[in-house]
Amino acid sequence: MSTMNTVGRPTAPNQVASKPATLTGGRGLLQNEALIFEGDGWGKTGVDLPEPKTDASDLGDLVRKDPIGLPGLSEPEAMRHYVRLSQKNHAIDLAIYPLGSCTMKHNPRLNEKMARLAGFSDIHPLQPISTVQGALELMDTLAHWLKTLTGMPAVALSPKAGAHGELCGLMAIRAAHEAKGEHEQRRKVLVPTSAHGTNPATAAFVGYSVVEVAQTEDGRVDVADLASKLGPDVAAIMVTNPNTCGLFERDIIEIARLTHEAGAYFYCDGANFNAIVGRVRPGDLGVDAMHINLHKTFSTPHGGGGPGAGPVVLSEALAAFAPAPWVVHDDNGYRLIEREEDEAEQAFGRLCAFQGQMGMYVRALSYMMSHGSDGLRQVAEDAVLNANYIKARLQDLMSPAFPDGPCMHEALFDDEWLKGTDITTLDFAKAMIDEGFHPMTMYFPLVVHGAMLIEPTETESKAELDRFIHAMRLLAEAAKAGDVDRFKGAPFHAPLKRLDETRAARSPVLRWSAPEGSNQAA
Repeated sequence: MSTMNTVGRPTAPNQVASKPATLTGGRGLLQNEALIFEGDGWGKTGVDLPEPKTDASDLGDLVRKDPIGLPGLSEPEAMRHYVRLSQKNHAIDLAIYPLGSCTMKHNPRLNEKMARLAGFSDIHPLQPISTVQGALELMDTLAHWLKTLTGMPAVALSPKAGAHGELCGLMAIRAAHEAKGEHEQRRKVLVPTSAHGTNPATAAFVGYSVVEVAQTEDGRVDVADLASKLGPDVAAIMVTNPNTCGLFERDIIEIARLTHEAGAYFYCDGANFNAIVGRVRPGDLGVDAMHINLHKTFSTPHGGGGPGAGPVVLSEALAAFAPAPWVVHDDNGYRLIEREEDEAEQAFGRLCAFQGQMGMYVRALSYMMSHGSDGLRQVAEDAVLNANYIKARLQDLMSPAFPDGPCMHEALFDDEWLKGTDITTLDFAKAMIDEGFHPMTMYFPLVVHGAMLIEPTETESKAELDRFIHAMRLLAEAAKAGDVDRFKGAPFHAPLKRLDETRAARSPVLRWSAPEGSNQAA
């Protein structure tokens, strides 16, 4: 007999323990797919290559003597292999990605179409400037949008990601202190306890010592503690706003005033710019440098090994120290200013060999232009609305880490509500997989015990949010009702069951080996 759930669909009784295992390892439409190295395609290929016209006699002892050790697949086999693997992964095309501080939003196909235009996808960074005028114009236009949205006079486009952008900002700050003869004196960077881990790591990489700044009971920077640690030995502060707890730093202008009064610079981690884009200009808040994750705020692809892009906007005090190259426009068209030219004499150097990630520039500008200024403002408003909707719908069953007042782009819960259930944040997250949802961010930020950080982004509809909330409420009710087995063994329905994470961390298997007795090449 089945029951009806609240959205009118039949729900079968829990039969986790009684379901027989399949004989093949497949489950319904989910095929059992082995590793590509475990197939039997050795010695064949899916392509026909012409016989070489010359021999390899000129290669000497560089000629391969042993099998290459790669499996062969026909074209249909190759297609099916990757499709089957894709069905084992969660994807933004499948359902909500509730990861907090990651901003997994929809990537419009329009952006991909634009990035594949020949004038953008087929160019080479060493082409003559006269042949890439359109690409340089696009970079210049993107720079204009970023400066307008942030209220900053300069931007370095070349950083490849958020952490690379942090490196750019701190190197510009160091160059500014060197220009004033204060670098040897200013050796500290102040970082709040709730900061992204890359903040202190980047400061240490640049050669600074890191001093932690406390946070208040309501999850924001402790201004009194910050003031007590500012002094002539401080080079900069690094503050995320909105912060990692999903809260706007309401004392941000005072933080900037105190920092500048002490002769230091204000670096803002712009990872959460998605929550305020079009609503607040960081330059008006006193920020001196801020990286912008194009993959978070402007929808370029996120994760999967890149490529990323993390442009850095700079205040008037730091603009002259921006790394080369940058684009200028004059009567002769568009050109790049390089370090060796007089116009870039104060640049601290280069962050990468060429101009950065052109494909990401195209995608980001496509997103900006398709939304317009009013649309980008709505992005922030909808992101904040969605997060507060989730917080409001779950706070009677789960415990918000900071219950007073609204949150920004993400709703943060702690594990207080799980006390006495013998269920942990990890257990709850694993059970979410069985219900078809990617888990939220777990145990971060570290300042919140058992943290569950949920960021819905603006691209989720109310229907999808309700579907997610419904699953979360059912799981929360099951946890409170003592249905421990549902959580401790989860996930039951995923292609892979729960791993021994401790053993995996301590004894990782980093190299694939052919099964004993197989005839596969070494």
